[in-house]
Amino acid sequence: MPARPKHRDTIVDASIALFRKNGYAATGLNDIVEASRAPKGSLYHYFPRGKASIAEAAVLEAGERVVQTLTEIAADAPDTGTLLQRHAGLLAGWLEQSGFRDGCPVTTVLLELAPQERAVAAAGRRAYAMRIDCLRERLMADGHDAAEAERLAVLCTSAVQGSLIQARVERSRHPVLTTATELARLLAATSGRS
Repeated sequence: MPARPKHRDTIVDASIALFRKNGYAATGLNDIVEASRAPKGSLYHYFPRGKASIAEAAVLEAGERVVQTLTEIAADAPDTGTLLQRHAGLLAGWLEQSGFRDGCPVTTVLLELAPQERAVAAAGRRAYAMRIDCLRERLMADGHDAAEAERLAVLCTSAVQGSLIQARVERSRHPVLTTATELARLLAATSGRS
């Protein structure tokens, strides 16, 4: 197996953190260099299309991390509602710990770039698709048929993402936790009904 590129991962990690906190436009290449401690030449070596290609990689990596977290929580969550509530607890804690400055790096970047940067928009679609697939599989295990599981997975993903924005605006955990609680109630009420 070939060795992982030396500075690529640190550049992506630093970019995720900066985009989460500052957004895409307010994060400069020099900020990424400083935060990653990678040589500036590494940015251009690994990301020859510039900052937009860094954003593409950051969106994909952040999406994979969300799915990894969901998968880890799902290992001992009895149902999707519990999974969502536990994930919401983590998200609310991370938001609060940052003083409600940090948002979702996927959403933050996509709100700024999706219309004009097709590669970034494609990365965002893939990141959300991975999350929806993860939730759909879990919902099917809970007894929902495939079509309903797909619709509910989209609803859950959209609702949680919206609650993160609302939590930042309100500087409160409440929107995230309330959204997860209400989604859990909805899922419990519809489980096995299909």
